[in-house]
Amino acid sequence: MPTSRRTFLQQSSQLAAAGALLPLDLAASAQPRPASAADTLNVALIGANSMGWANLSSMLRHPGVRCAALCDVDGNVLSRRAAEVEKLNPAGSPKATLYGDFRKLLENKDIDAVIVGTPDHWHCLPTVMACQAGKDVYVEKPMANSIEECNLMVAAAKKHGRIVQVGQWQRSGPHWKAAIDFVRSGKLGTLRTVKTWAFMPYGKNFPVKPDEPAPPGVDYEMWLGPAPKRPFNRNRFHGSFRYFWDYAGGLMTDWGAHMIDMALWGLNVTAPQSVAAMGGRYGFPDHAGETPDTMQVLYQYPNVTVQWEQAIGIGRGPFNREHGVAFIGNLGTLVVDRDGWELLPEVDGGQYLTPALPPQRRNGNDLDRHTLNFVECIRSRQQPNASAEIGRNVAVHAQLGNMAYRLGRKLVWNDAANTVVDDAKANELVRAKYRGPWQLPVV
Repeated sequence: MPTSRRTFLQQSSQLAAAGALLPLDLAASAQPRPASAADTLNVALIGANSMGWANLSSMLRHPGVRCAALCDVDGNVLSRRAAEVEKLNPAGSPKATLYGDFRKLLENKDIDAVIVGTPDHWHCLPTVMACQAGKDVYVEKPMANSIEECNLMVAAAKKHGRIVQVGQWQRSGPHWKAAIDFVRSGKLGTLRTVKTWAFMPYGKNFPVKPDEPAPPGVDYEMWLGPAPKRPFNRNRFHGSFRYFWDYAGGLMTDWGAHMIDMALWGLNVTAPQSVAAMGGRYGFPDHAGETPDTMQVLYQYPNVTVQWEQAIGIGRGPFNREHGVAFIGNLGTLVVDRDGWELLPEVDGGQYLTPALPPQRRNGNDLDRHTLNFVECIRSRQQPNASAEIGRNVAVHAQLGNMAYRLGRKLVWNDAANTVVDDAKANELVRAKYRGPWQLPVV
Protein backbone atom coordinates (compact mmCIF):
# COMPACT_ATOMS: atom_id res chain seq x y z
CA MET A 1 0.00 0.00 0.00
CA PRO A 2 1.52 3.36 -1.00
CA THR A 3 2.57 5.72 1.77
CA SER A 4 0.06 8.35 0.62
CA ARG A 5 -2.79 5.91 1.08
CA ARG A 6 -1.44 4.86 4.47
CA THR A 7 -1.45 8.51 5.50
CA PHE A 8 -5.05 8.78 4.34
CA LEU A 9 -6.10 5.89 6.56
CA GLN A 10 -4.13 7.17 9.53
CA GLN A 11 -5.99 10.48 9.27
CA SER A 12 -9.29 8.61 9.23
CA SER A 13 -8.16 6.66 12.29
CA GLN A 14 -7.53 9.90 14.15
CA LEU A 15 -11.08 11.00 13.38
CA ALA A 16 -12.42 7.80 14.86
CA ALA A 17 -11.11 8.87 18.27
CA ALA A 18 -13.44 11.84 18.06
CA GLY A 19 -16.42 9.67 17.11
CA ALA A 20 -18.33 10.68 20.21
CA LEU A 21 -18.59 14.17 18.77
CA LEU A 22 -20.38 12.95 15.64
CA PRO A 23 -24.07 12.21 15.11
CA LEU A 24 -24.70 8.57 16.01
CA ASP A 25 -25.47 7.54 12.45
CA LEU A 26 -22.22 9.09 11.20
CA ALA A 27 -19.74 8.15 13.93
CA ALA A 28 -19.24 4.67 12.51
CA SER A 29 -18.41 6.15 9.12
CA ALA A 30 -15.35 7.87 10.57
CA GLN A 31 -13.74 4.57 11.56
CA PRO A 32 -10.66 3.50 9.55
CA ARG A 33 -11.47 1.15 6.71
CA PRO A 34 -9.34 -1.19 4.59
CA ALA A 35 -7.87 0.15 1.37
CA SER A 36 -10.13 -0.54 -1.59
CA ALA A 37 -9.14 -2.74 -4.52
CA ALA A 38 -6.10 -1.53 -6.45
CA ASP A 39 -5.89 1.48 -4.09
CA THR A 40 -8.85 3.09 -5.85
CA LEU A 41 -10.43 6.24 -4.41
CA ASN A 42 -14.17 5.78 -3.99
CA VAL A 43 -16.03 9.03 -4.60
CA ALA A 44 -19.73 9.78 -4.25
CA LEU A 45 -21.85 12.51 -5.80
CA ILE A 46 -24.52 14.40 -3.86
CA GLY A 47 -26.62 16.36 -6.35
CA ALA A 48 -26.27 14.62 -9.70
CA ASN A 49 -27.50 17.32 -12.06
CA SER A 50 -25.57 20.04 -13.96
CA MET A 51 -22.19 20.96 -12.41
CA GLY A 52 -22.31 18.10 -9.93
CA TRP A 53 -22.34 15.69 -12.86
CA ALA A 54 -19.67 17.68 -14.70
CA ASN A 55 -17.42 17.48 -11.63
CA LEU A 56 -17.92 13.73 -11.26
CA SER A 57 -17.36 13.09 -14.98
CA SER A 58 -14.13 15.06 -14.77
CA MET A 59 -12.96 13.21 -11.67
CA LEU A 60 -13.58 9.84 -13.28
CA ARG A 61 -11.13 10.70 -16.05
CA HIS A 62 -8.29 10.35 -13.55
CA PRO A 63 -6.69 6.94 -12.90
CA GLY A 64 -7.58 5.22 -9.66
CA VAL A 65 -10.97 6.90 -9.15
CA ARG A 66 -14.39 5.31 -9.28
CA CYS A 67 -17.91 6.44 -8.41
CA ALA A 68 -19.19 4.34 -5.52
CA ALA A 69 -22.48 6.14 -4.89
CA LEU A 70 -24.92 8.67 -6.28
CA CYS A 71 -27.48 10.73 -4.36
CA ASP A 72 -30.24 12.97 -5.65
CA VAL A 73 -33.71 13.97 -4.47
CA ASP A 74 -34.97 13.69 -8.05
CA GLY A 75 -35.36 10.00 -8.84
CA ASN A 76 -35.52 10.78 -12.55
CA VAL A 77 -32.05 12.36 -12.47
CA LEU A 78 -30.75 9.57 -10.25
CA SER A 79 -31.81 6.75 -12.56
CA ARG A 80 -30.42 8.51 -15.62
CA ARG A 81 -27.06 9.17 -13.98
CA ALA A 82 -26.85 5.63 -12.63
CA ALA A 83 -26.91 4.30 -16.19
CA GLU A 84 -24.38 6.89 -17.35
CA VAL A 85 -21.92 6.32 -14.52
CA GLU A 86 -21.66 2.63 -15.39
CA LYS A 87 -20.07 3.69 -18.68
CA LEU A 88 -17.63 6.08 -16.97
CA ASN A 89 -16.49 3.89 -14.09
CA PRO A 90 -13.37 1.72 -14.49
CA ALA A 91 -14.05 -1.64 -16.07
CA GLY A 92 -15.20 -4.25 -13.59
CA SER A 93 -16.39 -1.71 -10.99
CA PRO A 94 -19.41 -2.63 -8.88
CA LYS A 95 -22.56 -0.65 -9.62
CA ALA A 96 -22.81 2.65 -7.77
CA THR A 97 -25.13 2.54 -4.77
CA LEU A 98 -28.09 4.92 -5.13
CA TYR A 99 -29.46 7.16 -2.37
CA GLY A 100 -32.24 9.70 -1.99
CA ASP A 101 -30.91 10.98 1.35
CA PHE A 102 -27.29 12.16 1.62
CA ARG A 103 -27.17 11.21 5.30
CA LYS A 104 -27.51 7.55 4.40
CA LEU A 105 -24.73 7.95 1.82
CA LEU A 106 -22.41 9.37 4.47
CA GLU A 107 -22.86 6.19 6.53
CA ASN A 108 -21.20 4.20 3.74
CA LYS A 109 -17.77 3.25 5.09
CA ASP A 110 -16.37 2.55 1.63
CA ILE A 111 -16.61 6.17 0.46
CA ASP A 112 -13.43 8.27 0.64
CA ALA A 113 -14.71 11.57 -0.71
CA VAL A 114 -17.93 13.28 -1.75
CA ILE A 115 -18.77 15.86 -4.38
CA VAL A 116 -21.45 18.32 -3.25
CA GLY A 117 -23.16 19.52 -6.43
CA THR A 118 -26.46 20.63 -4.89
CA PRO A 119 -28.08 24.08 -5.06
CA ASP A 120 -26.23 26.60 -2.91
CA HIS A 121 -28.57 26.41 0.11
CA TRP A 122 -27.61 22.73 0.44
CA HIS A 123 -23.81 23.16 0.39
CA CYS A 124 -23.15 23.59 4.10
CA LEU A 125 -24.85 20.65 5.80
CA PRO A 126 -23.53 17.86 3.54
CA THR A 127 -20.02 19.37 3.61
CA VAL A 128 -19.87 19.66 7.40
CA MET A 129 -21.41 16.24 7.94
CA ALA A 130 -19.04 14.66 5.42
CA CYS A 131 -16.08 16.16 7.28
CA GLN A 132 -17.48 14.78 10.53
CA ALA A 133 -17.77 11.38 8.87
CA GLY A 134 -14.10 11.42 7.88
CA LYS A 135 -14.63 12.08 4.18
CA ASP A 136 -12.95 14.67 1.97
CA VAL A 137 -15.15 17.07 0.02
CA TYR A 138 -15.26 18.77 -3.37
CA VAL A 139 -18.01 21.40 -3.01
CA GLU A 140 -19.38 23.56 -5.79
CA LYS A 141 -19.05 27.29 -5.65
CA PRO A 142 -20.18 29.55 -4.14
CA MET A 143 -19.14 27.83 -0.97
CA ALA A 144 -22.50 28.51 0.73
CA ASN A 145 -25.55 30.74 0.72
CA SER A 146 -24.54 32.71 3.82
CA ILE A 147 -21.34 33.92 5.45
CA GLU A 148 -22.13 32.06 8.67
CA GLU A 149 -22.34 28.76 6.78
CA CYS A 150 -19.00 29.43 5.05
CA ASN A 151 -17.31 29.92 8.41
CA LEU A 152 -18.75 26.67 9.72
CA MET A 153 -17.47 24.78 6.67
CA VAL A 154 -13.96 26.16 7.15
CA ALA A 155 -14.07 25.20 10.82
CA ALA A 156 -15.26 21.67 10.03
CA ALA A 157 -12.50 21.08 7.48
CA LYS A 158 -9.88 22.28 9.96
CA LYS A 159 -11.24 20.43 13.00
CA HIS A 160 -11.54 17.08 11.25
CA GLY A 161 -8.42 17.31 9.10
CA ARG A 162 -10.32 17.03 5.82
CA ILE A 163 -9.34 18.09 2.33
CA VAL A 164 -11.99 20.51 1.04
CA GLN A 165 -11.70 21.79 -2.51
CA VAL A 166 -14.14 24.48 -3.70
CA GLY A 167 -15.09 24.44 -7.37
CA GLN A 168 -13.30 27.67 -8.23
CA TRP A 169 -11.37 25.86 -10.93
CA GLN A 170 -9.55 28.85 -12.36
CA ARG A 171 -7.18 28.30 -9.42
CA SER A 172 -5.86 25.22 -11.26
CA GLY A 173 -5.54 26.80 -14.71
CA PRO A 174 -1.96 27.39 -15.98
CA HIS A 175 -2.86 30.46 -18.03
CA TRP A 176 -4.62 31.99 -15.01
CA LYS A 177 -1.55 31.27 -12.88
CA ALA A 178 0.71 32.86 -15.53
CA ALA A 179 -1.50 35.95 -15.62
CA ILE A 180 -1.47 36.26 -11.82
CA ASP A 181 2.32 35.86 -11.79
CA PHE A 182 2.62 38.71 -14.31
CA VAL A 183 0.32 40.91 -12.21
CA ARG A 184 2.41 40.25 -9.12
CA SER A 185 5.67 40.89 -10.97
CA GLY A 186 5.10 44.64 -10.78
CA LYS A 187 5.29 45.09 -14.57
CA LEU A 188 1.87 46.78 -14.60
CA GLY A 189 3.16 49.44 -12.23
CA THR A 190 0.99 50.57 -9.34
CA LEU A 191 -2.33 48.74 -9.47
CA ARG A 192 -5.18 51.21 -9.15
CA THR A 193 -8.29 49.10 -9.70
CA VAL A 194 -9.39 45.66 -10.86
CA LYS A 195 -12.50 45.16 -12.97
CA THR A 196 -14.37 41.84 -12.83
CA TRP A 197 -17.52 41.08 -14.80
CA ALA A 198 -19.97 38.63 -16.32
CA PHE A 199 -22.24 39.70 -19.19
CA MET A 200 -24.32 36.63 -20.00
CA PRO A 201 -26.59 36.49 -23.08
CA TYR A 202 -29.00 34.02 -21.47
CA GLY A 203 -31.96 34.73 -19.16
CA LYS A 204 -33.94 37.07 -21.38
CA ASN A 205 -37.12 34.98 -21.26
CA PHE A 206 -38.18 33.78 -17.82
CA PRO A 207 -41.95 34.23 -17.52
CA VAL A 208 -43.91 33.76 -14.32
CA LYS A 209 -45.27 30.22 -13.95
CA PRO A 210 -48.01 28.95 -11.63
CA ASP A 211 -47.31 26.74 -8.65
CA GLU A 212 -48.03 23.06 -9.22
CA PRO A 213 -47.50 19.64 -7.62
CA ALA A 214 -43.91 18.41 -7.61
CA PRO A 215 -43.15 16.04 -10.52
CA PRO A 216 -43.34 12.30 -9.82
CA GLY A 217 -40.10 10.98 -8.38
CA VAL A 218 -39.08 14.30 -6.78
CA ASP A 219 -38.72 14.53 -2.99
CA TYR A 220 -39.53 18.23 -2.92
CA GLU A 221 -39.53 18.53 0.86
CA MET A 222 -35.95 17.23 0.86
CA TRP A 223 -35.04 19.56 -2.01
CA LEU A 224 -36.22 22.54 0.05
CA GLY A 225 -34.42 21.28 3.14
CA PRO A 226 -33.53 24.25 5.37
CA ALA A 227 -34.96 26.81 2.89
CA PRO A 228 -38.36 28.45 3.55
CA LYS A 229 -41.45 26.36 2.87
CA ARG A 230 -42.95 27.21 -0.53
CA PRO A 231 -45.18 25.44 -3.05
CA PHE A 232 -43.35 23.71 -5.89
CA ASN A 233 -42.67 25.99 -8.86
CA ARG A 234 -40.61 24.95 -11.89
CA ASN A 235 -38.97 28.37 -12.00
CA ARG A 236 -37.35 27.67 -8.65
CA PHE A 237 -36.17 24.17 -9.48
CA HIS A 238 -33.37 22.74 -11.65
CA GLY A 239 -30.93 25.37 -12.92
CA SER A 240 -33.06 28.46 -12.50
CA PHE A 241 -32.95 28.21 -8.69
CA ARG A 242 -30.07 30.71 -9.01
CA TYR A 243 -32.52 33.55 -9.60
CA PHE A 244 -34.00 33.29 -6.07
CA TRP A 245 -32.55 34.46 -2.75
CA ASP A 246 -33.81 31.42 -0.82
CA TYR A 247 -31.36 29.17 -2.65
CA ALA A 248 -28.64 31.30 -4.29
CA GLY A 249 -27.57 34.80 -5.30
CA GLY A 250 -27.84 35.22 -9.08
CA LEU A 251 -24.84 36.10 -11.22
CA MET A 252 -23.09 37.64 -8.21
CA THR A 253 -22.59 34.28 -6.49
CA ASP A 254 -22.42 32.25 -9.72
CA TRP A 255 -19.90 33.92 -12.03
CA GLY A 256 -18.80 36.42 -9.39
CA ALA A 257 -17.40 33.58 -7.29
CA HIS A 258 -15.09 32.77 -10.20
CA MET A 259 -14.02 36.20 -11.40
CA ILE A 260 -13.70 38.00 -8.06
CA ASP A 261 -11.60 35.07 -6.86
CA MET A 262 -9.02 35.93 -9.52
CA ALA A 263 -8.95 39.56 -8.39
CA LEU A 264 -8.30 38.47 -4.80
CA TRP A 265 -5.56 36.12 -5.97
CA GLY A 266 -3.84 38.78 -8.04
CA LEU A 267 -4.03 41.44 -5.33
CA ASN A 268 -3.24 38.96 -2.52
CA VAL A 269 -6.12 40.26 -0.40
CA THR A 270 -8.77 38.36 1.55
CA ALA A 271 -11.41 40.83 2.75
CA PRO A 272 -12.74 44.26 1.78
CA GLN A 273 -12.97 47.24 4.06
CA SER A 274 -16.31 48.33 2.63
CA VAL A 275 -18.80 47.39 -0.09
CA ALA A 276 -21.35 49.41 -2.07
CA ALA A 277 -23.73 48.25 -4.79
CA MET A 278 -26.46 49.44 -7.11
CA GLY A 279 -28.58 47.91 -9.82
CA GLY A 280 -31.95 46.34 -10.45
CA ARG A 281 -34.20 44.64 -12.96
CA TYR A 282 -33.62 47.14 -15.73
CA GLY A 283 -33.48 45.02 -18.87
CA PHE A 284 -36.22 42.49 -18.11
CA PRO A 285 -38.57 43.86 -15.44
CA ASP A 286 -41.09 41.04 -16.01
CA HIS A 287 -38.47 38.35 -15.32
CA ALA A 288 -39.88 35.88 -12.77
CA GLY A 289 -36.72 35.81 -10.66
CA GLU A 290 -35.66 37.99 -7.73
CA THR A 291 -31.98 38.69 -8.37
CA PRO A 292 -30.97 41.75 -10.45
CA ASP A 293 -30.29 41.57 -14.17
CA THR A 294 -27.97 44.58 -13.90
CA MET A 295 -25.65 45.37 -10.99
CA GLN A 296 -22.36 47.03 -10.12
CA VAL A 297 -20.49 46.44 -6.86
CA LEU A 298 -17.45 48.36 -5.58
CA TYR A 299 -15.09 46.85 -2.99
CA GLN A 300 -12.61 49.07 -1.14
CA TYR A 301 -9.18 47.90 0.10
CA PRO A 302 -6.17 49.95 1.15
CA ASN A 303 -5.02 51.87 -1.99
CA VAL A 304 -6.99 49.79 -4.51
CA THR A 305 -10.57 48.98 -5.51
CA VAL A 306 -12.23 45.96 -7.10
CA GLN A 307 -15.30 46.38 -9.28
CA TRP A 308 -17.87 43.72 -10.12
CA GLU A 309 -20.31 44.24 -12.98
CA GLN A 310 -23.03 41.90 -14.19
CA ALA A 311 -25.70 41.85 -16.87
CA ILE A 312 -28.18 39.20 -18.01
CA GLY A 313 -29.26 39.17 -21.64
CA ILE A 314 -26.13 41.00 -22.86
CA GLY A 315 -23.08 39.13 -24.11
CA ARG A 316 -20.70 41.96 -25.00
CA GLY A 317 -18.98 43.03 -21.82
CA PRO A 318 -15.89 45.15 -21.07
CA PHE A 319 -12.91 44.60 -23.39
CA ASN A 320 -15.38 42.81 -25.72
CA ARG A 321 -15.45 39.75 -23.44
CA GLU A 322 -18.57 38.27 -21.86
CA HIS A 323 -16.61 37.52 -18.68
CA GLY A 324 -13.20 38.46 -17.39
CA VAL A 325 -10.85 40.24 -15.04
CA ALA A 326 -8.83 43.38 -15.85
CA PHE A 327 -5.90 44.41 -13.64
CA ILE A 328 -5.36 48.12 -14.33
CA GLY A 329 -2.05 49.71 -13.40
CA ASN A 330 -0.06 52.83 -14.20
CA LEU A 331 1.99 51.05 -16.88
CA GLY A 332 -0.60 48.78 -18.45
CA THR A 333 -3.68 46.60 -18.14
CA LEU A 334 -3.79 42.81 -18.11
CA VAL A 335 -7.08 41.26 -19.23
CA VAL A 336 -7.78 37.57 -18.63
CA ASP A 337 -10.71 35.23 -19.19
CA ARG A 338 -11.19 31.49 -19.65
CA ASP A 339 -9.72 31.62 -23.15
CA GLY A 340 -6.44 33.33 -22.26
CA TRP A 341 -4.90 36.68 -21.38
CA GLU A 342 -3.41 39.71 -23.05
CA LEU A 343 -1.39 42.74 -22.06
CA LEU A 344 -2.48 46.27 -23.04
CA PRO A 345 0.49 48.59 -22.36
CA GLU A 346 0.00 52.25 -21.54
CA VAL A 347 1.58 54.63 -24.06
CA ASP A 348 3.51 57.82 -23.31
CA GLY A 349 5.36 59.84 -25.95
CA GLY A 350 4.82 57.11 -28.53
CA GLN A 351 6.48 54.48 -26.31
CA TYR A 352 4.98 51.51 -24.48
CA LEU A 353 5.43 51.89 -20.73
CA THR A 354 5.68 48.11 -20.36
CA PRO A 355 6.87 45.70 -23.08
CA ALA A 356 4.15 44.25 -25.32
CA LEU A 357 3.41 40.52 -25.38
CA PRO A 358 1.48 38.36 -27.85
CA PRO A 359 -1.87 37.08 -26.53
CA GLN A 360 -1.46 34.07 -24.25
CA ARG A 361 -3.96 31.28 -24.92
CA ARG A 362 -5.48 28.62 -22.72
CA ASN A 363 -4.19 25.09 -23.17
CA GLY A 364 -6.17 22.10 -21.91
CA ASN A 365 -9.08 21.60 -19.54
CA ASP A 366 -8.88 23.56 -16.29
CA LEU A 367 -11.77 21.70 -14.65
CA ASP A 368 -9.92 18.41 -15.19
CA ARG A 369 -6.81 19.95 -13.64
CA HIS A 370 -8.86 21.11 -10.66
CA THR A 371 -10.42 17.72 -9.98
CA LEU A 372 -7.00 16.09 -10.42
CA ASN A 373 -5.58 18.50 -7.85
CA PHE A 374 -8.32 17.37 -5.45
CA VAL A 375 -7.55 13.69 -6.05
CA GLU A 376 -3.82 14.26 -5.58
CA CYS A 377 -4.42 16.17 -2.34
CA ILE A 378 -6.59 13.37 -0.96
CA ARG A 379 -3.56 11.13 -1.34
CA SER A 380 -0.87 13.60 -0.25
CA ARG A 381 -2.93 15.42 2.45
CA GLN A 382 -1.61 18.72 1.11
CA GLN A 383 -3.95 21.73 0.88
CA PRO A 384 -5.70 22.00 -2.51
CA ASN A 385 -5.60 24.95 -4.91
CA ALA A 386 -9.03 26.25 -3.83
CA SER A 387 -9.10 25.42 -0.13
CA ALA A 388 -12.03 26.02 2.20
CA GLU A 389 -10.46 29.30 3.29
CA ILE A 390 -10.13 30.52 -0.31
CA GLY A 391 -13.73 29.52 -1.02
CA ARG A 392 -14.88 31.30 2.10
CA ASN A 393 -13.10 34.55 1.22
CA VAL A 394 -14.66 34.92 -2.21
CA ALA A 395 -18.09 33.82 -0.96
CA VAL A 396 -17.90 36.59 1.65
CA HIS A 397 -17.33 39.09 -1.16
CA ALA A 398 -20.26 37.74 -3.18
CA GLN A 399 -22.61 37.68 -0.20
CA LEU A 400 -21.63 41.22 0.84
CA GLY A 401 -22.21 42.48 -2.69
CA ASN A 402 -25.74 41.08 -2.72
CA MET A 403 -26.38 42.35 0.80
CA ALA A 404 -25.32 45.90 -0.13
CA TYR A 405 -27.64 45.75 -3.15
CA ARG A 406 -30.61 44.38 -1.21
CA LEU A 407 -30.22 46.88 1.65
CA GLY A 408 -29.42 49.82 -0.62
CA ARG A 409 -26.48 51.10 1.40
CA LYS A 410 -22.73 50.92 1.84
CA LEU A 411 -21.53 48.24 4.25
CA VAL A 412 -18.37 48.42 6.37
CA TRP A 413 -16.99 44.94 6.98
CA ASN A 414 -15.05 43.72 10.03
CA ASP A 415 -13.60 40.41 8.84
CA ALA A 416 -12.00 39.48 12.15
CA ALA A 417 -15.40 39.69 13.86
CA ASN A 418 -17.40 38.41 10.86
CA THR A 419 -19.79 41.33 11.19
CA VAL A 420 -20.97 44.40 9.34
CA VAL A 421 -20.12 47.39 11.50
CA ASP A 422 -23.11 49.03 13.21
CA ASP A 423 -25.75 47.44 10.97
CA ALA A 424 -28.18 45.04 12.64
CA LYS A 425 -30.18 44.33 9.48
CA ALA A 426 -27.06 43.50 7.50
CA ASN A 427 -25.86 41.15 10.23
CA GLU A 428 -29.19 39.32 10.02
CA LEU A 429 -28.24 38.52 6.43
CA VAL A 430 -24.77 37.38 7.55
CA ARG A 431 -26.44 34.65 9.58
CA ALA A 432 -28.08 31.55 8.15
CA LYS A 433 -31.78 30.91 8.75
CA TYR A 434 -32.77 27.24 8.73
CA ARG A 435 -36.32 25.94 8.60
CA GLY A 436 -37.02 23.14 11.04
CA PRO A 437 -36.47 20.33 11.57
CA TRP A 438 -33.12 21.16 9.89
CA GLN A 439 -30.61 22.87 12.15
CA LEU A 440 -27.42 24.74 11.43
CA PRO A 441 -24.56 22.30 12.14
CA VAL A 442 -22.45 22.66 15.27
CA VAL A 443 -18.69 22.40 14.71
